[in-house]
Amino acid sequence: MMSKISIKTALSASALALAASGATAESWDMPMAYAATNFHSEMGVVFADKVRDYTGGEIDITVHAGGSLFKGGEIKRAVQTGQAPIGERFMSAHANEAPLLGWDNLPFVASTYADNDKLWHAAKDRVNAQLSDLNLVALYTCPWPGQGFYFNKEVASSEDTQGIKFRSYNTATATFAEELGMIPVQIEAAELSQALATGVAEAFISSGSTGYDRKVWEHLSHYYKVNAWLPRNYVMVNKQVWEGLSAEVQGQVQQAADETGTACAAKSEELANWYFEQLEGNGMAVTDAGPAFLAELEAIGAKMTADWLAAAGDDGQAILDAYNAN
Repeated sequence: MMSKISIKTALSASALALAASGATAESWDMPMAYAATNFHSEMGVVFADKVRDYTGGEIDITVHAGGSLFKGGEIKRAVQTGQAPIGERFMSAHANEAPLLGWDNLPFVASTYADNDKLWHAAKDRVNAQLSDLNLVALYTCPWPGQGFYFNKEVASSEDTQGIKFRSYNTATATFAEELGMIPVQIEAAELSQALATGVAEAFISSGSTGYDRKVWEHLSHYYKVNAWLPRNYVMVNKQVWEGLSAEVQGQVQQAADETGTACAAKSEELANWYFEQLEGNGMAVTDAGPAFLAELEAIGAKMTADWLAAAGDDGQAILDAYNAN
């Protein structure tokens, strides 16, 4: 027969065990749209490892790359509605819903890594407020290398682009296509190779990274370096999930996010020219856009920036003013 002290000790031990079990790992599935070998996805794994480490295993994140859990276009909604607690998407994919989120797709406004970082700092507070309204919290962002054009022929001006089926990934790329007389087709990166193989798409704008990941030299012959903009991916968490974490755990997760965001941006910059070398090594012609083509692109870019300012309103103007003031 147990003494009162023994019973009390046993109950205390049981309570401690229950408390400990309540503090065991929260398992978070993290959908990502790009291939597991893409540096964004690799950095997602780095982030997950850091979160696991810094929280002492309290949060255990499993990365699902390549659109394997949710397709790219489904990820934001999945996180918004709590189907997934965390995920990654490129921010400007949501510009049709919230124009401010197209801040990083302003052609030729911030076309270096340093300028892109400066633009993000100018935009960050307003962007985060917009994301909060969408039930999201941004943990970190990471830029792609500069965007250029992929074609299956030599292109000197818009005379050479009429009627081409052009893979778009957001409103900005669709606008570029239309202004150049092309036909925009919405296609996720994970579906790009098939689209090129079947003729659903014949050209697109992206970084060297996407071309390398998808081995587009199997279908296309020319890449034109334009460096029009450096779009950003961001890792987002459901707002209720975030607010349900203790301040201590939030701090640990944010530390992991800050470190990963810095490392990811450095990796992007490090890889930018390496991707061009891989495209060339696999037979593609990699050159700067010619003067006539570039002049057309810059004129389109100026119009797109004006359109964005009209759509984004005072917040958009405030972002550009802050950027230009520094």
